[in-house]
Parts: sequence; structure tokens; C-alpha cells
Amino acid sequence: MKGFWRGKAAVPDLVSQRLALRQLKLSDAAEWSALRHANAKWLKPWDPTNPSGPPEAMTYREMIGLKHNAAREGTGYAWVLTLPQLHSANPPIIGQVSVSGVQWGAARTASIGYWIDQSHAGFGLMPEACALVIDHCFGALGLHRLEINIRPENAASLRVVDKLKFRDEGLRRGYLHIDGQWRDHRTFALNREELATPMIERIYE
Repeated sequence: MKGFWRGKAAVPDLVSQRLALRQLKLSDAAEWSALRHANAKWLKPWDPTNPSGPPEAMTYREMIGLKHNAAREGTGYAWVLTLPQLHSANPPIIGQVSVSGVQWGAARTASIGYWIDQSHAGFGLMPEACALVIDHCFGALGLHRLEINIRPENAASLRVVDKLKFRDEGLRRGYLHIDGQWRDHRTFALNREELATPMIERIYE
């Protein structure tokens, strides 16, 4: 049964009116690390943590290796966001979208996570980036269901799923370990058959 247990492993470039999404590279180490450091306070309330305590620090090279292996194995995919129209030569990284927990077989489901540089938040860039990834997941990858799990306090992220028109499936108590504690999350989901037109067209309406 070809393709039943694994999807395509490529992480292709994805382009919209304003954004270009691409795979994170080893050569992005300094830029990506500087961006995460600059946004540490902004992202801390929403970042996952280890319930067993602080793990040994992972090097950037190790992180890239894990992400590339996940893509090859069909278990996860990650893109960084860039703004080529504003920075035609070497556009800077402004955020990231990840698809994780991919299940194949009869499920064909995955979760989407994302973060964006604080100075670029509030301009509708993240819904646009997620739309590109959603269309890729439902199209080339052949997934059936996507979900986004959000802390109820994260108003900015709730606006993203509202624009994407994901349905609210309710509250999950203590669902993920975030910022040092087990936190409640609201689950939002979308099935492939619920999307009559490409998501990228929906957000431009």
C-alpha cells in the first residue's frame, strides 16, 4: 500500500504575496539564534519546556539534524519565514512554522506550531504563513487533519486560528508543558474536506 505509512519528505519553498518560506539551514545558525535571543521574553510564556527539568542545551547543529531527520522520516517539517519584497537580497528570518507529531496510516494527522518576531507581529503575516503550510499539508503531503493547540491566554495566537477559520474543539486540561508548568490548551482543528478552496485564497478574502 504505497504511501500508507509515510508521506513525502521534502520541505519545499512556499511563496505567497508577501512571504517566502524555506527550510532552516545550518548556515542560519547565527541569525536564527540572535532572533530567538532577541524575542526570548516575548516567546517565553508560549515555549515548550521539559517536565523533567532543564535538559542539556542542544546545539544548533543538533537541532537542525533532528529537524532534517524528521522531514526525511515523514514525522515533522519546519519552515522559516522571510520577507523578500522588503529585503530582496538575503531577506532576514522573521519567524517559523512547524508541523509536528505527524501520524500516517489511517490517521494522517499533525499539529502546527509557530512563532514570529515581535516587531513583525500584528500584520497578518502568521495566518498567511500558516495558510501556505496548510495547503502544502493537505495537498502535496496528503494529510487529512491539522490541529493547532493554543493556551487560552495567548490572544495573538487565537487571532491566527480565527482568521484561518479552524473550529474550536474545546479545552484540554494540562495538555502541554509550557513555561515550566502543565498548561491548559484549546484545540482548534481543520479537516481537508472542510477546505473548499486553498487556504491562501481564504485569508485574502
